[in-house]
Amino acid sequence: MKRKVPTVTMLPHSDACERNKEPILEVLRREFAGRTHVLEVGSGTGQHGVHFALAMPEIVWQPSELPEAMPGLRRRIFREGPKNLRAPVVIDVTQTPWDVRKVDGVYTANTLHIMHWPQVVAFFANLPAVARPGTLLAIYGPFRYGGKYTSESNAAFDEMLHAQDPGSGIRDFEAVDALARKAGFTLVADHRMPANNQLLIWRLAA
Repeated sequence: MKRKVPTVTMLPHSDACERNKEPILEVLRREFAGRTHVLEVGSGTGQHGVHFALAMPEIVWQPSELPEAMPGLRRRIFREGPKNLRAPVVIDVTQTPWDVRKVDGVYTANTLHIMHWPQVVAFFANLPAVARPGTLLAIYGPFRYGGKYTSESNAAFDEMLHAQDPGSGIRDFEAVDALARKAGFTLVADHRMPANNQLLIWRLAA
């Protein structure tokens, strides 16, 4: 009689997450110093959440995703997550209220250029309801400044995004900053990151 070999379900994986998680962590260690509860919007494969929660055990890290991405995200957190990495919650940025407790940090990576612009607007509009006074908002990804790309590769990437989905695309920093200011956040840092990305930090008024 043959022994039954248990099926091993592969975890979702992103090469980009593996490449950028350490440079991002280097900045977040400084920027999120003193934070106690961080909400990650659009956690994807969960690689960032696991890495950051392991490296910053003093922070409760709350991942979130759309329903269709939940199975893979849950598997990773269950298998690899430390105790301070919470079970993921469903967040659609256009739906309110978000089902999370108030936080003092918000993080999202490579989401604004995937969202359609109305979703970006909704993301910022809904932040104040879940943010304590003084909350830090960290957004990682590519941006344009003054309508110009920071590199030729970003211009090519934007062209590819539009070809796949006309509603997506690299956002103008000035337009995003205007949404942040309308929600009560003030820009406090703009970190240049590898591969022509930025890590932008805003603070909610105390």
